[in-house]
Amino acid sequence: MTNPATTATSAAKPTTQNSNAEVVSQRKSRQAPDRGTTTVADAVVQKIAGLATREVAGVYALGGGAARALSALRERIPGATASAGQGVSVEVGERQAAVDLNILVEYGVSIEDLARSVRRNVIGAVEQMTGLEVVEVNVSVTDVHIPDEDEGGGTTTVGRVQ
Repeated sequence: MTNPATTATSAAKPTTQNSNAEVVSQRKSRQAPDRGTTTVADAVVQKIAGLATREVAGVYALGGGAARALSALRERIPGATASAGQGVSVEVGERQAAVDLNILVEYGVSIEDLARSVRRNVIGAVEQMTGLEVVEVNVSVTDVHIPDEDEGGGTTTVGRVQ
């Protein structure tokens, strides 16, 4: 046998779980009804991730050797710009995205710390701008940039034997 007074009291006083569920349902009912859908293209996420990667100090460039060579040719064409998505590939779903990056790092930079910073920056930028949840950011270091390589053949090497 149950006591009606006890039942009425427990029904009138919701538990914490019920209270939270009620608040969530109240929030949903106050929101405006959907009036359409928003779709974010793969190319948009690719550009955002590429730009966010380039912002991190220690990243010299994105892409593998062939992609960087094509980018160098593209830069010589008047009016052409390098692709913001170079070295970036993405998979975009309805609510989630995954990002793969190929980067060239500057010599002397801790690759582990750089990868952590790149992940944090890419996740923050993509999630903030698109509303998508970034489930993973894979960083592949393809090369190390040595500053002397930029100067090209400006210096001549003297052989050991004269």
